[in-house]
Amino acid sequence: MNQLAQTGEFIFTYAYTPDEESLCHLEMRSFFGMDTHSKILKSSIDINPSRSPFMKERIEVLFDGDDLTDILKQVEVIKMDNTTFKVIFVKINDLATAKKVEYQQKRDIEREIGMIIEGEADVHHPEVTFGLVPFDGRWYFGKYIKSEPVWLRHLKKPREYSTALSTRVARAVANIAVPIPEGVKAIDPCCGIGTVLVEALSMGIDIVGRDINPLVVLGSRENIAHFGLTGEVDLGPIAEVTKNYDATIIDMPYNLYTHATPEDQLSILKNARPFSKKLVVVTIDNIDHMIKEAGFNIIDRCVAKKGIFSREILVCK
Repeated sequence: MNQLAQTGEFIFTYAYTPDEESLCHLEMRSFFGMDTHSKILKSSIDINPSRSPFMKERIEVLFDGDDLTDILKQVEVIKMDNTTFKVIFVKINDLATAKKVEYQQKRDIEREIGMIIEGEADVHHPEVTFGLVPFDGRWYFGKYIKSEPVWLRHLKKPREYSTALSTRVARAVANIAVPIPEGVKAIDPCCGIGTVLVEALSMGIDIVGRDINPLVVLGSRENIAHFGLTGEVDLGPIAEVTKNYDATIIDMPYNLYTHATPEDQLSILKNARPFSKKLVVVTIDNIDHMIKEAGFNIIDRCVAKKGIFSREILVCK
């Protein structure tokens, strides 16, 4: 394939349930500094779509134009040489109902572009996939990557308990805490069986775990090793953390292994303050007053729902 100049822009599409909307939007804001209700956004920030449990796909924009005709002219320069390809008209877009492109028309457009590109098309096993999407009054074309639901591999753990975060929520929380992993050191000082640790480590986040319960520390280590990951999990109270961290994730203990009283919760927050540059807290209780008393300020928040059960996720500095 010939070298093509990149625009430095990316199109991302999303899929989530009504219960997940608030959490997804907080993750969006953490990644991109903005959110949207249209389930499609454009950014100059490059995020691997497989990191998010809500991203469907990403297009690395090569060309954009006022209409399809503009795109058809621009793709003439693509030469695939010995590399096979296919073209996808992305389902999720922001076209108004009156301007919707019907199924057969989408397939016709894919074929039309495929005929213009110099090379061999392969709709079943292409080496390169291109995506076409109309968005915000313009048309965009570029390299297409579909999200891989990595978290699904982590659903079945050797050690688990019913009140642990779901893998989707845990993955989103890790992203909210550490949207850009490079150079960031993180800690989960109340890590339980390591649900957040597994998701964070699988995304290349530099994170360590800690818990006061020896049983769950062993369980966390076993879960991490089960998925072929490497991570440090120490036994001990949060009060004994001596290093500083760029990001701290605390899922407030509320299960059959460790039940935290309000006094315990406040103590956890106060002990986290000296070593935490950024704090993300998951809680089933309203602890705003405790956050303030511990010396943190809440800068963003969301609610993660599952039926009638809900958790608050607070981002603090």
